[in-house]
Amino acid sequence: MSDDTDTRRDDTEQASVLTETLGPVLVITISRPEVRNAVDAPTAAGLLAAFERLESDDDLSVAILTGAEGTFCAGADLKAISRGDGNRIEADMSLPGPMGPTRMTLSKPTIAAVEGHAVAGGLELAMFCDLRVAARDAVFGVYCRRWGVPLIDGGTVRLSRMLGHSHALDLILTGRGVSGDEARMMGLANQLCEPGEALDTALDLARSLAEFPQLCMNADRRSSYEQWDLPFAEAMAAETAGGLEVVRSGETRDGATRFADGAGRHGTFD
Repeated sequence: MSDDTDTRRDDTEQASVLTETLGPVLVITISRPEVRNAVDAPTAAGLLAAFERLESDDDLSVAILTGAEGTFCAGADLKAISRGDGNRIEADMSLPGPMGPTRMTLSKPTIAAVEGHAVAGGLELAMFCDLRVAARDAVFGVYCRRWGVPLIDGGTVRLSRMLGHSHALDLILTGRGVSGDEARMMGLANQLCEPGEALDTALDLARSLAEFPQLCMNADRRSSYEQWDLPFAEAMAAETAGGLEVVRSGETRDGATRFADGAGRHGTFD
């Protein structure tokens, strides 16, 4: 992780989920390396609390989710499930998902920084995030196919909507692992990097998102999600309503003034 003078480290009450603030970026780390960062019930609760903090803290603009010691997440802790004390599955969708935050509707962008395996519920956590930065040798897969463990943290829904049905069914039915250029082609990875560089690459991306005018970016993000449930005409009207809120806030005029004063020439992001 690169140096940052505005860094402070906070551990959540659940020791298997660590959080660190780097200016406006919240880094959330699953830290159970002895079980490849598999998520048990306390870890799911810790992940939920970390994302709730992102939502409630006005000083935070972006979150990065990652895993400790070279693995993103191997999914739910199957040993805990075999003992009968695994992650809770609630039919009431107002309650947390088995992996913790996967039923949340967030108002801020999130990035998964993936090293090693993001499989089963770990794949679902990665797909819960808006963007995924992955090491070239990182592996995504529905490995739970082998054990009769269903996708119940949004996997069948997010894979189908984000990758398209054909790619989603390839993963869902076969359970095979996908990495590198194929993961990038499918949309599992938005950016590829060299092994060991996923978190630093994700931090660069997160900081760039945090520098944009936030009302505008988050309004566009919200519209892109909400349109799924709306007929075309209603989705277009909702997009316009959200955009008008941004314009009326003054953020658009501020940006136009900066452009008129010479910023951003030839597509630069200054």
